[in-house]
Amino acid sequence: MGRRIEILGLVGAAVATGVVLLLPTPQGLPPEGQRMAALFVGLLVLWSTEALPIAVTAVLALALQPMFGVGPLGTAFTSFVSPVFFFVLVMFTIALAWVKTGLARRFALWLIARAGTDATRAVYVFVIGTGLVSTVVSDVPCTAIFMAIALGIFDKLKLAPGSRFGKAVMMGIPIGALIGGVGTPAGSSINVLGLTMIEQNGGARVPFLHWMAIGIPMVIVLLPLAAFVLVKFFPPEIATIGDVEDIYREQKQIGPITTGERKVLAIMGAMATLWILSTWIPAFDTVLVALCGAVAMFLPGVRLFSWKEVQDATGWDTLLMIGGVTSLGAASARTGLAKWLAASALGGLQDWNIVWVLVLISAFTVVVHLLLPIAPVINAVMIPPIMVLGAAAGVNPALYALPVVFTASCAILLPLDAVPLVTYSRGYYRMFDMLAPGLVISAIWVVLMTAVLMLMGPLVGLL
Repeated sequence: MGRRIEILGLVGAAVATGVVLLLPTPQGLPPEGQRMAALFVGLLVLWSTEALPIAVTAVLALALQPMFGVGPLGTAFTSFVSPVFFFVLVMFTIALAWVKTGLARRFALWLIARAGTDATRAVYVFVIGTGLVSTVVSDVPCTAIFMAIALGIFDKLKLAPGSRFGKAVMMGIPIGALIGGVGTPAGSSINVLGLTMIEQNGGARVPFLHWMAIGIPMVIVLLPLAAFVLVKFFPPEIATIGDVEDIYREQKQIGPITTGERKVLAIMGAMATLWILSTWIPAFDTVLVALCGAVAMFLPGVRLFSWKEVQDATGWDTLLMIGGVTSLGAASARTGLAKWLAASALGGLQDWNIVWVLVLISAFTVVVHLLLPIAPVINAVMIPPIMVLGAAAGVNPALYALPVVFTASCAILLPLDAVPLVTYSRGYYRMFDMLAPGLVISAIWVVLMTAVLMLMGPLVGLL
């Protein structure tokens, strides 16, 4: 079955590409823009069906650009190896530091111990705790850490798959991680990719603190609300989770904070300070600070791990995909495809009230996840034309593009994204169990983000 889908995906990609190439060129779209559209459609089919490994498709996106006449290979490479490429590499390094030193597990256990024995409170702590840790640790390892703790509790309680408590916790962990990741630009590679694409497409730079002015209020409100929604949909069938002696025992086994953990905290503290200062001192660029922090972890007297360990911990498929979609986004703007899409598909929105445009963009981005559950690709597809729409409407283009970046992480309707798949694979909930609570949380996400953007926009120069 898998091989058949792969073959169908390859054939479908070739057919879709050919159809777009053979269609009459629409009015206002340059010939190179049509070729770019054909390339984009074919690649989207490959990504959606996974007919080829995601990383291989990303490399193909680079190699096919000169063959389709949308730009020389050198230009494609320039966009491929962008600052965000190195930022993603650094974030894998930082996640490794938190996991290897045990700092992430120490913090996770401390948070879970705060829940006591109440089952409902435990759901809240798992959601909020995962969200807090995910602001500094990549979503997937963060989800894996909290899932391991949850599975230990489930085993002690002898919970079977299908348990309402199990559903709430196992859905809440990835949902919390995805929400927490939008708190700061450094919380997710998707954030930095989106900000890079905004700048590439002529938008203003969004400073670190300005992002936090929007992201932190969202995280503070969304995390407890998400837990509340999950508890309402899946009220725990147990009143308590029994004694938490196992968690306390594991905390004692970990012992006092180690030298390695102190080093990570010191480096992360310095990075956070410089990131905030970058609001007023642009030289402290988000990516530059992250690179310096990663280098510091290898210095004599600090050395937290070997380069071989970093190689093993790095998600090279993610890294290559980030490079591929960044290059595609730049090509769509360069060939006129983004401008044409904005004029033909979004042109009527430029006269709409800003609030309704923000709501529509956000809601559409959430729904797109069902068809294309790959957040970097969503950024590449949507940001360039949205930026053109913003400019045509006479508003700061970043105002319309930021909802795409923020909601690119809102992959909570179905467990199709890599983050929810971590817990879905354990069988405690079914595919469509997530749909109803996911719809409610997504709706809250969209409304809250629109409200925060409208309230904070004048203060951060977006309105």
